[in-house]
Amino acid sequence: MRILIIEDDKDVASFIRNGLTQAGCNVDHAANGKDGLFLATTERYDALVVDRMLPGVDGLTVIRTLRASSNTTPVLILSALGEVDDRVKGLKAGGDDYLVKPFDFGELLARIRALQRRPRGVDTPILSLARLALDPARRAVTVGGREVVLTPTEFAVLEVLLRREPAVVDRKSIAEHAWADETDPIGTNAIDVQVSRLRAKLVGSGVRIIAVRGAGYRLQVS
Repeated sequence: MRILIIEDDKDVASFIRNGLTQAGCNVDHAANGKDGLFLATTERYDALVVDRMLPGVDGLTVIRTLRASSNTTPVLILSALGEVDDRVKGLKAGGDDYLVKPFDFGELLARIRALQRRPRGVDTPILSLARLALDPARRAVTVGGREVVLTPTEFAVLEVLLRREPAVVDRKSIAEHAWADETDPIGTNAIDVQVSRLRAKLVGSGVRIIAVRGAGYRLQVS
């Protein structure tokens, strides 16, 4: 993977760059929004890691500018601002995921790999059921028009359930769609934990996630 880091903090940038390089990635770095925007628009990257608070051109402006020019490169936003409203603003600006500082490098790498499963350059229709809507292109989920912030894994679990609805989706299919290649949640409660979190976040959607003993999960309009 070729990754561009747009981050003004030298220590954070070095930490990320060293980790990604050790993971086999080709990494470029820009220390401000102007330079980052130039690289992002003149070079081809598999993903961008963008700090929200940048000198000159801020991170959200960088992302909005890229999206306005039809640049669909996946973007992971980094920020010390971690309230729900902050995350929503980041996703609405065109970010694909949002990671709050301080963070663990393993989580950052897993999120970047998860973003690589996003289809690019294709028309991806919105998936909807009752008051729930999922936009694969924007990586956005709404309940009755209200945006709901999901982690990449929660999003992926919900996406595969919506795509297969009303069929039962077995645990192996959920795991293959929602987890990075090196992670195997089968035999653990990881899938059940994600489903439990989704249920809490989808209250009011008119959609229930039903467990089918020995088979998997499916969606049902309540």
